[in-house]
Amino acid sequence: MASSITLFSTASACAVTNMVAPFTGLKSAAGFPVTKKLNDNITSIATNGGRVQCMKVWPTVGLKKFETLSYLPDLTSEQLAKQIDYLLRLKLIPCLEFTLGTAFVHRENNKSPGYYDGRYWTMWKLPMFGCTDSSQVLAELEEAKKEHPDAHIRIIGFDNVRQVQICSFIAYKP
Repeated sequence: MASSITLFSTASACAVTNMVAPFTGLKSAAGFPVTKKLNDNITSIATNGGRVQCMKVWPTVGLKKFETLSYLPDLTSEQLAKQIDYLLRLKLIPCLEFTLGTAFVHRENNKSPGYYDGRYWTMWKLPMFGCTDSSQVLAELEEAKKEHPDAHIRIIGFDNVRQVQICSFIAYKP
C-alpha cells in the first residue's frame, strides 16, 4: 500500500508542474517607462523658420483632381523639367499618355460595380527608353499638345524591371 501511495503522489506532483498558471489580470502600468509631453502646442512641432504661409489646395467648385501633384497649381516648364529629371534619376522610363474627352473616371457604358470608363489613357508613341534628358520629354510633350490641343496629357514613370507604373502626374490640361 505504501508503494501505491508513493506512486500516486509522484504522478500528481508531475501533473502540477506541467499546469499553466491561471490568468491573474493585467500588470500594473508602474513598471512601464513614463513619457511626458513637454508642450501641448502642436504648431511648435514643425516649422519653416517662422514664415508659415497657408496655400489653398482644393478649390471647392469647378476643378476636379487627378493624381499626383494635381492639388497644386499647374506646373511651369521648369517645374516639369525638375520632375522629369527626378524620374530619370530614379532610373524610371518616361512615357506620355493622353485622353480625349472626359479625363475623369466616370460611368457611361455600364452601371455594374467595378466598371468605370475613363480609367485607361492612350499612350503617346512608345515609352522613351534611353531618354537621358528632360528636354527630350518636354519636346514630346509639346508635340503631343500640338497634335491634341484639347486632350489631357500626363507623364508617367515606368519601371522596366518590375514592369509597373511607379508614378504619374498631369503635364497639360486644356
